[in-house]
This record gives sequence, C-alpha cells and structure tokens, in this order.
Amino acid sequence: MKHIALPGLNQGVSQLIMGSDYFAPEVYELVSSNLDAFTAIGGNTIDTAYIYYGGKSEQAIGMWMEERKNRASINVWTKGGHPHNGVPQVNKKAIYDELMVSLERLRTDYIDVYALHRDDTNVPVGEIVEILNEHIEAGRIRTFGGSNWTTARLQEANAYAAAHGLRGFEFSSPNLSLGKAQEPYWADCISVDDAILSWHENTELPLFSWSSQARGFFTGRFTPEDRSDADLVRVFYNDDNWERYRRAEELGKQKGYSTIQIALAYVLNQSFPTAAIIGARNEAEMKSCQEATTIPLTMEEIKWLDLRTP
Repeated sequence: MKHIALPGLNQGVSQLIMGSDYFAPEVYELVSSNLDAFTAIGGNTIDTAYIYYGGKSEQAIGMWMEERKNRASINVWTKGGHPHNGVPQVNKKAIYDELMVSLERLRTDYIDVYALHRDDTNVPVGEIVEILNEHIEAGRIRTFGGSNWTTARLQEANAYAAAHGLRGFEFSSPNLSLGKAQEPYWADCISVDDAILSWHENTELPLFSWSSQARGFFTGRFTPEDRSDADLVRVFYNDDNWERYRRAEELGKQKGYSTIQIALAYVLNQSFPTAAIIGARNEAEMKSCQEATTIPLTMEEIKWLDLRTP
C-alpha cells in the first residue's frame, strides 16, 4: 500500500485510513478484530476525534495499542476544536484542554497527526498557526492539518507560517468522493468541488477524504427509486451522480472490479496525494478496499467518471 510522507512523522500515512466513529470499549472485540485486519492489509493510520462516540473511540484505540504494544508502528490521527453546543472551540484553552484529554484516552504522550475538526473564521488564522506550533514544539503533536477548512483559510494560514518561520497546515480533510454532495452532509462540512480540486492540483497539499465512498452510494444497495435513506437522498441523489454510478459500474466490469472499488480508486488516483478514510467492518470489506488501492486509473478515466471533458 502506498504511503504519504508528512513532515514530522517517522512513517508515512497509509493511503487507506481506518475510520473509528463506532469504536467503543463496549465493542472492543469488534474494534480489535477490525484494527488487526486493517494492519494486516498494510494500513497504519487510524482516524478518530475528541468527540467520536463521546470519547469512547479514542479510549478503544488506546486499549488496542496498549494490548498490541504497537504504538510506534501506528499513526494516530485525532481531531479537536469541534463546536460544542454551537459554540466554537478553536481557541488556545479549548485546543489544549481537548488535546490533553485525547492523549489520556489514547494512552500516549503524542499525536502523530492532528487536525482541527472545524475552523472559526472569527479567530485570526495566524493566531491558530501559533497555537498549533506551540503543541509541535512541546512534542504533543507531530504534524497538523484542517478538517473542513476552506482553501482560502488554508492558503492564508500557510502564507502566515512561511512568513514567520513556522510549520503550516500539512494536509486538508474535506469530503472527496466520486459522488458529489449537493448539500453538506453535516453543518459546515466541505466537499470538494472543481475549485477545491484545482487548488489541490496546484499546491499538491495532501488530502485525506472522509466519506470517500459517498456513504455507501456506490455499494449497489440503492437505486434512484429507493428513497429509504433520507440523508443519502438529500446529499447524493441527482441525475449526475447516478450517471457517475453507471460509469463506475461500466468501468468496473471492464476491469474486473466492483462499482464501489472503482469509486474508491477514483479518490486514490488523483493527480495530488490522497488518502481515504474507510469504514470497513469485516474481512471482506477490508479486502475490497485493499484491492481498490491496486487499481490504476488514468486521468482520462478519472475525468470521464467525473463527467468532465477529458
């Protein structure tokens, strides 16, 4: 499996990143079996957050790393700064307080990959860069990025960092998938459009995608007539996305892969570094994701799948 190098890390980030929003000590057997299967296919990076499952996700990951004694070979990616009851948490105290709790839950003294879960545009971006660099200097985090940050703020942050001799944002984490979101899945979430795509192509800033498989849109379980999943209908049901589905299905038949594997390969074959958060929950789904990492797609095929003129 390919890896993406980031400054400050001892090892690159695997192109597949294990999602953990359902992790909890109460389902530890499921957590451990899935994480064991993930590392068996070459994955080394686990995505979590201060808010996931009320903190239980981080706790379960900490238990597993301690039990397996594999902390040095795992990249822990956690996020902080998610609004609390609508109140932004992107400030020095909140970031510090949440980070210290995350470290305790994860049973570690450093976070390999840290991201702010949201931005707060009322806070000067330079102030945020300064705060995160303090945590770099203290050894609490090794690299940082933004989850659901606009490219304008990322650009401003990195210009500030360059001008002041500081570390900047070293990755971004919006939603990138073959299925294009027609409205945010959650409030203030960002999905990649043509402008964001062009920005990443120009800057080559790595992108770690959430909902990389469009919340199951490409699994084959849904049809235009099946409107049972209200959120899926709200976000992904439109004629263009069903045409993308049809093209992914057609290309998959040509290459000998499933539709959802082609959709994942679309994310992993962009012209700039990309990784995809996956939600595999059994060995078959894990193997499917692994196989998708081996599918080469040309830029002509990428553009054709995306309904763009090659």
